[in-house]
Amino acid sequence: MKKKIMAIIMVAVMMILAFTGCTGNDKKTEEPKQEVETAPVDVNVMALKGPTAMGLVEMMEHSDYHFSIAASVDEVSPKLLQGETDIAAIPANLASVLYNKTKGEIQVLAINTLGVLYIVENGETIQNVEDLKGKTIYASGKGATPEYALNYILSSNGINPETDVNLEWKSEHSECVAALTSEENGVAMLPQPFVTTAQAKNSQIRTALDLTEEWDALQKDSENKSSMITGVVVARKEFVKQNPEEIQKFLKEYHSSVDYVNENIADAAQLIEKYDIVPAAVAEKALPACNIVCIDGAEMEEKLSGYFEVLNQQNPQSIGGEVPNHDFYYIQEK
Repeated sequence: MKKKIMAIIMVAVMMILAFTGCTGNDKKTEEPKQEVETAPVDVNVMALKGPTAMGLVEMMEHSDYHFSIAASVDEVSPKLLQGETDIAAIPANLASVLYNKTKGEIQVLAINTLGVLYIVENGETIQNVEDLKGKTIYASGKGATPEYALNYILSSNGINPETDVNLEWKSEHSECVAALTSEENGVAMLPQPFVTTAQAKNSQIRTALDLTEEWDALQKDSENKSSMITGVVVARKEFVKQNPEEIQKFLKEYHSSVDYVNENIADAAQLIEKYDIVPAAVAEKALPACNIVCIDGAEMEEKLSGYFEVLNQQNPQSIGGEVPNHDFYYIQEK
């Protein structure tokens, strides 16, 4: 009987030990929760040949974004609106036009180029804005920033753009360079790096006026000062909402890229040629005058909104009918 009782006790003890051992093992072998890895985001970026693309070249060399360079804004806008491009470097006024056209579906991330427009001539006749009166000026960019900036500067200096000068609009900057270099006392409005290209073809061509300086002079006594702005970086608002971390990563890398380009001009010029923007020799001479920046946040909104106000006074259609609202500006929450 005792043996039977002892056997029962032993069985009970073994069952208890087995049970506690199992629960202990459960705790010990419980695997930590693994973080779910998010799939990498494919980001398509487009930029225009010229200064708006130059600040991106260090990113083109080292980042995992998909970059493409376009010769005309006509290539960029459809892809942006159709979702084939997520981020694009485009003229500042076009960003506002697309924002109004899509009822707010385009958002600006940063200003990437300040003023790059210059009046150049094959001669010595232009010393100030008033000297442009009665001249024929070759220019490209009708319906975009160049036209509205020039109109503002001319009219603010008492020159009627429609009657006091003869503006000959060309479809491409290269056509303006050709006309300028072949005509004695020819005058043209050109952006960098096309100014440098023209001077390489004809050493007699000189920079007569820096239109950024002329703009700033007109704004000197304004209560709400604005700056001349050539280009911005925009994104589809849907993409921004779905990929906030990717947008912050992009801006961080973009700041670094712009710093690299401005601080390492010779090396950056080689990359600019590598990505078929302009030849390295041209880029190296032009970069100091290209005003490449990366301005975001509240400063971006202040500068851009003031610029749009000036364009709106010139021609509301230049910015798509009205100045964009606050939601147009991507401002990272801190």
